[in-house]
Amino acid sequence: MPGGGQRCLAGVALIAPRAEVTQLLAAYSGGDREAFAELFRLLYADLRRRASRQLNAWGGGKTLNTTSLVNEAYLKLVDQKQLSARDRGHFLAVAANAMRNIIIDYARARLASKRGSGRTNLSLDCEVHEIAVEDEAEQLVNLDQLLGKLSAIDERLTRVVECRFFAGLTEEETAAALDTPLRTVQRDWVRARAWLRTHLAD
Repeated sequence: MPGGGQRCLAGVALIAPRAEVTQLLAAYSGGDREAFAELFRLLYADLRRRASRQLNAWGGGKTLNTTSLVNEAYLKLVDQKQLSARDRGHFLAVAANAMRNIIIDYARARLASKRGSGRTNLSLDCEVHEIAVEDEAEQLVNLDQLLGKLSAIDERLTRVVECRFFAGLTEEETAAALDTPLRTVQRDWVRARAWLRTHLAD
């Protein structure tokens, strides 16, 4: 775990300085392996705060919790030979994709071990929703499959869902992460939710 801590890092600002993050990303792209650990240390509290919005940590450890999600994202990203992120916003988009993969992998594992346990309705309202992976595993796996189909229609819509739903980014942060106008992100979020709700219902 970066920074030597499993919990929240003391003294780390919730929002890391953009210039410093950009410099560290450039250093990491240039081959400085230590730069990634420092980058993640700077962003750890921010990522953990976002993950906590999205996950409903279950006391028995059966549901993927905030710390596990962020730590797994770190391991997935640090293993990449080349991290194609140019700034803080773009890095959050890459982290959103990593979080999506981790959540879906966990949901598949829970579903395999708990077949026939019943089905719940998955909310796509990220302002109030927390992902209870244990209860919504089937719907999350279905959502992931639908996002694959949605990507074939409009890949940007899928990226918006990853940022908003899986990483808890705001509309403004999503616009920065995807280098897309805010109004476009807002329209895309409405379109993506409408498409997904229709197909989830089916």
